[in-house]
Amino acid sequence: MSEDIYARRFVVSGVVQGVGFRFFAHRCAERLGLAGYVRNRRDGSVEVYAIGTGEQLAALRAKLEAGPMTSRVSGVEEEPAAVDEGHSEGFSITNTV
Repeated sequence: MSEDIYARRFVVSGVVQGVGFRFFAHRCAERLGLAGYVRNRRDGSVEVYAIGTGEQLAALRAKLEAGPMTSRVSGVEEEPAAVDEGHSEGFSITNTV
């Protein structure tokens, strides 16, 4: 039986830009087998859009809350998102919004 696939949008705040956070999130997502993207936002936060199973997404959230040693995460907001077929394969680092 196949597991249900979900999409989530995470917005990570704190000291998360200029410290390798996008590369950290990219590596974590790839290791977990997730699809989607990570990008900086002009407000200083980092946005992560991920597609995967509930278990994979929960594991990613835990990694985002911890962050790399060079960051200081002050919060992770999570909201459901539509599964975007344009981002359903691979995980990428995209342009700032």
